[in-house]
Amino acid sequence: MAPLLDTLRSLGVRIDDGGRGALPFTVQGVGHVVGGAATIDGAGSSQFVSAMLLTGFRFDQGLELGVTGHLPSLPHVEMTVSMLAAAGVDVTQLGPTTWRVRHSAAAGGERVVAPDLSNAAPFLAAAVLTGGRVTVPGWAGAVHQPSDAIRGVFRRLGASDALLPDGSLVVEGMTSVPGVDVDLSDLPELLTTVAVMAALGDSPTTIRGVAHVRGHETDRLAALAAEINGLGGDVTETDDGLVVRPRTLHGGVFHTYADHRMATAAAVLGLVVPGVLVEDVATTSKTLPDFAGRWSTLIGSHVG
Repeated sequence: MAPLLDTLRSLGVRIDDGGRGALPFTVQGVGHVVGGAATIDGAGSSQFVSAMLLTGFRFDQGLELGVTGHLPSLPHVEMTVSMLAAAGVDVTQLGPTTWRVRHSAAAGGERVVAPDLSNAAPFLAAAVLTGGRVTVPGWAGAVHQPSDAIRGVFRRLGASDALLPDGSLVVEGMTSVPGVDVDLSDLPELLTTVAVMAALGDSPTTIRGVAHVRGHETDRLAALAAEINGLGGDVTETDDGLVVRPRTLHGGVFHTYADHRMATAAAVLGLVVPGVLVEDVATTSKTLPDFAGRWSTLIGSHVG
């Protein structure tokens, strides 16, 4: 949380975190924020940048925000900017990673919040690895999301897909996963799923552009290497990703590190590798509360 807290402090917000740069912390509200020019280190997460843009239009002087460091997941920030503009907020991109949000009010009204497409990744992986078919309803209503690019990544991993007239996405797999060299800097939420698919693939896979996930719920690069290798795999960490060389895997406990995406990745691996035990599947409740139930239904429909 340090980058976000530091930027808020630079704008005069009073925050007490005991110098930790992490939860828990106390924000002392005074009814307004002066605002103005500020910078934020965006290397850790695009969510810090989106958070500032989403609040900046209520600052007395608005906000002119510049981003230092390499900003991952830029399309997610662009989606935030589009949503602000749709609500009538005056937001202008001044440079590749600089935005100005003028002081204003946002328009109210009724809005439809599209589903988070990234949560579909493990279900789509199930289709690829089993040679089956998975249908995700409502996909067409969320194609503005950066995560719609999931379709392109999965095509490279051996899937075919089609948008149906009712807006559903249907994905079919061939059970064979080719090795790829893929940059996931705009889609870091795919890392865990792609890594376990690659571990079951036909040839080595190189995943790039995701150094920042070391600071997510856990160090996902280290965690994936440790857990896949613990089941007989061959995964090597690089500066910004992983090299995954397929090996015959065996069962065992796949530790989840209180990370929802590690848990879903373990479930994907268990579709193909007998005896994989997910340490704490309940951690998926962060983003997908009934994952275990949905997964059980999916497996039952495939077996049936």
